[in-house]
Amino acid sequence: MMEVILNINKYNSHSGIRLNWEENYKIEVSDNHGEIVISANKEGLLSLANHLVNLAQYDIPVGSHIHLDQYNSLEKGLNDVIFQKTE
Repeated sequence: MMEVILNINKYNSHSGIRLNWEENYKIEVSDNHGEIVISANKEGLLSLANHLVNLAQYDIPVGSHIHLDQYNSLEKGLNDVIFQKTE
């Protein structure tokens, strides 16, 4: 069994969602004949897990989202990915 501790930043409406990234993370997004494939190393998967738990916080409003692209987190030239909170 593996124990993982995620440090989640408390949501603040003034500063928005603050994400925690694991060192040396790598995340790639691709389209495989209409199927979206998210590939990541261990650090990338832990970072994504942290982001999703972060987005699930009670205080974060519906419609809030995390947008990952080649300029802030993904490998260059790959598809963007958006995780959005709904009801």
